[in-house]
Amino acid sequence: MPRQSLAPSPSVVDLGILVAVLTEAVTGLWSLTASPDDGWLFVVHGVVGLALVVLLGLKFWRVWRRVTGGLNRTIAVSILLSVLAVAALVTGVAWTLGGTSPVPGLTLLVIHGYLGALLLPVLLVHLLARFRLPDRETVTERRNALKMGGLLVGGAAVWRLQQGVANDLVPSRRFTGSREEGTGEGNAFPVTSWVADDPGPIPVDDWRLAVRGAVDTPREFQYSDLPEPGDSTGDETRALLDCTSGWYSEHDWQGVRVGDLLDAAGADPDADWVRFRAVTGYRWSLPREEARDAVLATHVDGERLSHGHGFPVRLVAPGRRGFQWVKWVDAVEVRYKNDPAQWLATLVSGFD
Repeated sequence: MPRQSLAPSPSVVDLGILVAVLTEAVTGLWSLTASPDDGWLFVVHGVVGLALVVLLGLKFWRVWRRVTGGLNRTIAVSILLSVLAVAALVTGVAWTLGGTSPVPGLTLLVIHGYLGALLLPVLLVHLLARFRLPDRETVTERRNALKMGGLLVGGAAVWRLQQGVANDLVPSRRFTGSREEGTGEGNAFPVTSWVADDPGPIPVDDWRLAVRGAVDTPREFQYSDLPEPGDSTGDETRALLDCTSGWYSEHDWQGVRVGDLLDAAGADPDADWVRFRAVTGYRWSLPREEARDAVLATHVDGERLSHGHGFPVRLVAPGRRGFQWVKWVDAVEVRYKNDPAQWLATLVSGFD
């Protein structure tokens, strides 16, 4: 029996690679804002990633003679695409199994994300040079459909086995892949910043917290106006911070309830969004009802927040990923519409 008889047709393999890469990109980006209800995203991401490696193996088997016969631009791009895809898979699996990064300051999960992001433009260049859509009959041919289905079933089986091993090696791992660090130990959890969002120390005497936008009476608060832990006017909530760099930490956060600030300023009940801005220009918005139950924390586990963790105040948004917990907040803005440009702000804030 010919070796390639178990493989789908070449054009279907190429289409499968395209669909797999796009699926990995979409689920990877979507996972940045994942909640426990979105656990299926990580299942799809893992299964398709394993299937992608097999598809790339089939592709290499088919074109190996062409590659060894001489290197040109098209072949070089194809090789780079495959290397990035395999490296992304290896770093993702290694992180799941408890591996550590060889690059100081970057977890394997972050490296996995960077490799995935690099893969997309390389894929685009490759598609412009080589890709041709197969005809509909080839895609729907029973043999090809069964082979692709078997590939996905095999990927699911390997993924399930990998998860079982991973749970034994890293029992504290969440569904997002994050590992526990520093729970209940005050400021002793990792300090991370999103891209360049890393200001110098903020003089508390100069800092003000503004509550503005769609409000009857804009308000401004000094740090001394905010409640200390245990004050009757303050609020405390226990919440888990899950950072996209691969760790999570659960703490008791003390500060002021956002809903109390909105009431003090007379927020317009028809305004559906609340935006939180940092001194760097970084910002994120929450739906009004969710924002009301959030806390602007001044303390964690009874300790005053350190600068790295957002002093004077940081947003505590239970159920949200870490990059949405805005640090160094200096403005709470009530808005009628969401702010789609906040995604861009997360990439450029902090650059002077």
